[in-house]
Amino acid sequence: MLLLKLGSQGDDVKTLQAKLGLTVDGAFGPNTETAVKAWQGAHNLTADGIVGPATWSKISAEIAARDENGDFVDDDGNPIDLPSADDGVDADETAAPAVTSTTGLALDKLKGKVPDAVIAQIPEVVQKFDINSALRLAHFLAQCGHESAGFKATSENLNYSADGLKKIFGKYFPGDLADSYARQPAKIGARVYANRMGNGDEASGEGYIYRGRGYIQLTGKSNYTQFGSAIGTDLLSQPDRVASEFALLSAAWFWNSRNLNQLADGGAGTDVITAITKKVNGGTIGLDDRTSHFKSYYALLS
Repeated sequence: MLLLKLGSQGDDVKTLQAKLGLTVDGAFGPNTETAVKAWQGAHNLTADGIVGPATWSKISAEIAARDENGDFVDDDGNPIDLPSADDGVDADETAAPAVTSTTGLALDKLKGKVPDAVIAQIPEVVQKFDINSALRLAHFLAQCGHESAGFKATSENLNYSADGLKKIFGKYFPGDLADSYARQPAKIGARVYANRMGNGDEASGEGYIYRGRGYIQLTGKSNYTQFGSAIGTDLLSQPDRVASEFALLSAAWFWNSRNLNQLADGGAGTDVITAITKKVNGGTIGLDDRTSHFKSYYALLS
């Protein structure tokens, strides 16, 4: 049985550190313990700093890589199927108490379809970004649910093999260049996100520092700056807080910045879901799944 804690060493610790974006040295020291506790606390688990089977399974499912279309893939770039939002809360995890209502929204009806920890964050989203009707909230949650593989992915992995890099980010790794970047998430992020979205050049490392986080992946220094200003928080020096504390709120900021409440007010039809999907995804990838989520949430909330 997998059990990682202070003092543990080996390849499993290295994998854990890579998934949490830490220095990969294979030694479970105080820094790794602190990061694990922060992650557990942010995901409503017992924050004891010990990685057992339950914590490990959630970390493995949540911190997953994506291809250039936003679909989840393994480290070699092959498609994977992560659990959906409708799978509910695992029985062996401690669940947060559900929020029953806010501004007339019967949030308790979402229990079992949306994780309790996510439901608990909805009142702040309602307050700050006016996602305050059954129609708006159902559209918003449907997009978040799909983009995060059922509210499980809050941080971009980037721990690709050489073959995965060639398959996913081929234009950034001509020839055999991928071989010198493989399994080095910080180097990979620094290269593929360099000189865009407000990031500096590859040497700055900002492409990795401001990699995708949150339920609708917030990516790039410019977006971190703007979102931080909107909530009065310095995220440039604390970017991991987007994944650990502001996964839903960052998605709501993105939603608001694209005026998606106005689109959502257009109704419950497929045309509206499609229009919103194009704003979120840039295309219509996963439209059927987004539509299924929306219908489920809207039926519960309306």
